[in-house]
Amino acid sequence: MDAAEFRRRGKEMVDYVADYLENIEKRQVYPDVEPGYLRSLIPEEAPEEAESYEDVFKDIERVIMPGVTHWHSPYFYAYFPTANSFPAMLADMLCGAIGCIGFSWAASPACTELETVMLDWLGKMLKLPEDFLAGTEGRGGGVIQGTASEATLIALLAARSKIVKLIQADHPDRSETHIISKLVAYSSDQAHSSVERAGLIGGLRMKKIPTDNKFSVRGDALQKVLEEDRATGLIPFFFCATLGTTPSCAFDCVTELGPICNAEKIWMHIDAAYAGSAFICPEFRPLLNGIEFADSFNFNPHKWLLVNFDCSAISYVISHLISLQHWQIPLGRRFRSLKIWFVFRMYGLKGLQAYIRKHVGLAKEFESLVRADQRFEISADVVLGLVCFRLKGSNELNETLLKRINNARKIHLVPCQLAGKFVLRFAVCARTTESRHVQEPETDALTCHASKLFNVFNHIFILCFSHLNTHSTS
Repeated sequence: MDAAEFRRRGKEMVDYVADYLENIEKRQVYPDVEPGYLRSLIPEEAPEEAESYEDVFKDIERVIMPGVTHWHSPYFYAYFPTANSFPAMLADMLCGAIGCIGFSWAASPACTELETVMLDWLGKMLKLPEDFLAGTEGRGGGVIQGTASEATLIALLAARSKIVKLIQADHPDRSETHIISKLVAYSSDQAHSSVERAGLIGGLRMKKIPTDNKFSVRGDALQKVLEEDRATGLIPFFFCATLGTTPSCAFDCVTELGPICNAEKIWMHIDAAYAGSAFICPEFRPLLNGIEFADSFNFNPHKWLLVNFDCSAISYVISHLISLQHWQIPLGRRFRSLKIWFVFRMYGLKGLQAYIRKHVGLAKEFESLVRADQRFEISADVVLGLVCFRLKGSNELNETLLKRINNARKIHLVPCQLAGKFVLRFAVCARTTESRHVQEPETDALTCHASKLFNVFNHIFILCFSHLNTHSTS
């Protein structure tokens, strides 16, 4: 493919992508395929001779699309959002074209410098303390990771290195191996599994702190465990606080936890992977109160800030800036800051705030519909764009409900466990989701005849109605 054909094919692909996104709600949100479906659709080996672009292109619909879960469909309500916007896609195209490997300033100055400035833009939008910003004096700084999982691991390893050096400075006779064997890190029992995995990768003991009835870690719970562990000779060194947990979007009480961590000389990392984007809105910024006690802070613009995957921002309180290659696991790095630059300039802070508020409003709208139907209950506080709900009754009943919802493939949900209960999660995800998608999802001949039976997501609950009536919901 030469430049002339690339121009032509590139325009065709842009048209295809635009058509795909404009008409995505007409596609079945969840694929109707079995594991291994794709192998029979393509050859067992790569072709010896080159194939035409036309043949490759036509196989997108034949091979790929039948197995795609359409995360950007307005009927996708699973997991958390994955960001998507036209400015970000254009920036990603430019990033791929430039193709630099920005492991140091000299390797591509623009890649390093724009990333530093963009993380400062983010920090200022979030009103982070000055210590988290690089500015022109290098008081702190941020870097883009691939995911929050990487960010947590990096913070944990940095905390481990710091505590080992501090202890050896006072006790030169203690080996690194001996010190590490005594270290213990902590997180909420609601924390994402990646936090526990970071401990496994780092070869470190990790303990979970029990949460209260709001699924939040409080100061007294952490203090109790710290005292117990110190009494047995362990060395607490790291606590990962979560703001916006994956199961229910709960918030650990950082204003209580932070002073304890500071007093105990424990590195406090804040994981706000999903919720962090909302802190650009003044009404949600109080959820970040206590950030001044933290050593590191992470959230994912690629979840809820219209910047395409992958773009996970982490900021540190450090004494000086160092080469970005030392702030991450891989040596190389893509020019990911281009996506932030394009999106922030083309939406502006007010546009991004409006986007967040729209999603929160849709979640509140869905919550009100659930509360209006006495068959259902809300299982956790609805703070941002996630609603946790269930039918009043057994876990088995709710498992059946979720299975029938997803089998219908009209919308897509995933569950969680809260206080021993099987709970359905409704997360507003797509950029194009509107009130009509919450109020009146598309129905077909199977559902429209009974469309008045329920007030909440008529089409999915109607599909379940005949089955659910055979169970007691008391």
